[in-house]
Amino acid sequence: MKFNRFYFSGFVLLFLTEIAIALWVHDAFIRPYFGDVLVVLLIYFFIKAFLKTPVIKTAVGVLLFSFFVEGLQYFNFIALLNLENNKLAKTVIGNSFSVADIVCYAAGFLLILLFEFVFSRKSKTTEL
Repeated sequence: MKFNRFYFSGFVLLFLTEIAIALWVHDAFIRPYFGDVLVVLLIYFFIKAFLKTPVIKTAVGVLLFSFFVEGLQYFNFIALLNLENNKLAKTVIGNSFSVADIVCYAAGFLLILLFEFVFSRKSKTTEL
């Protein structure tokens, strides 16, 4: 374990952005799609803030976790646990399966790889 301020700052910024979207954005694009893209980055940044793990393995793990949660939605996991009226459970797990969500998670995964590629190139350039 090693605390990384850079990733933690990114996590906090993404978390605040997700809260702002949830509270104040009620549209047909940002909230349902952009929020799903950002949640993948949010989870990735949280993990990287505390664990020194390889980029690819961490990004793939976050993507698979996102797919798993979407799979729970497909099987109506909330109803199986009788939590249809639990707002927290519905927010965390979600309540409706969507292929578009899977595409958004994949887009978030690609953004992670792009970010890490650009960031690693910049850090190598500054070290020279």
